[in-house]
Amino acid sequence: MKLLEYNADTPTSLYESAYFQWLWLEDARRSGIIPRDADQYNAIQERLISRFSELYSREPFYFCCCQDTDEDRSTVLYLQDCAQQAGQESRFIYIEDLGLGVGGVLTDLDDNVIQRAFKLYPLEWMMRDDNGPLLRKRREQWVEPLWSILSNKGLMPLLWRFFPGHPNLLASWFEGEKPQIAAGESYVRKPIYSREGGNVTIFDGQNNVVDHADGDYADEPMIYQAFQPLPRFGDSYTLIGSWIVDDEACGMGIREDNTLITKDTSRFVPHYIAG
Repeated sequence: MKLLEYNADTPTSLYESAYFQWLWLEDARRSGIIPRDADQYNAIQERLISRFSELYSREPFYFCCCQDTDEDRSTVLYLQDCAQQAGQESRFIYIEDLGLGVGGVLTDLDDNVIQRAFKLYPLEWMMRDDNGPLLRKRREQWVEPLWSILSNKGLMPLLWRFFPGHPNLLASWFEGEKPQIAAGESYVRKPIYSREGGNVTIFDGQNNVVDHADGDYADEPMIYQAFQPLPRFGDSYTLIGSWIVDDEACGMGIREDNTLITKDTSRFVPHYIAG
């Protein structure tokens, strides 16, 4: 098992992993598609509700994403529902409707001061905004916290530097550094900030492009990794996403794509455990 990358900032596919595939499991057991005693590695929702209950406060918990992003909005509303089940007073607001009040406080459309918020919006986009420097002086509580920048793929070369040869890591290095693989081995180039396979390129040992995904991140700094082929079943390449809540693994989601690069058009595949 190899860690390809780590995302602690934008939890897309959470709804599918935590809720939808559990509904599928129950329906599939009832209809006889899978054994009636089949199980699933999925305690995500229970852990989310438990963790939200530990974050209780009298201040409303705001949940936000961009307008015209139906998939993101569904994910955010799911998280908001988990918070409500945990006893939190919660409110939804679009990123575009956030305001700055007197003293630089964050406000909603009714000029209420926002003290706690979850945003399904990349942190680096916030920092690059005209008001980005104000984030360094924020007083509200963000979930995930602003120091949680582990969606930055620069984490992978650092992990390899601290734990070289670890069996669960891929040899990784920053652009301009000495390659951490032998000459003639295949490798992958990834933007430090990118999502859903955007601008990822796979090269063979002779530096020929094997696969490439277009995207909006071509101008970002790059990292390089040893190539680890995804398992293939039929025409699908399969990738496992492990979910961590409150520092503990509690579920997984499986995505499949027709190419070696998992993109935003990939298919979510529910799973079950039998025997």
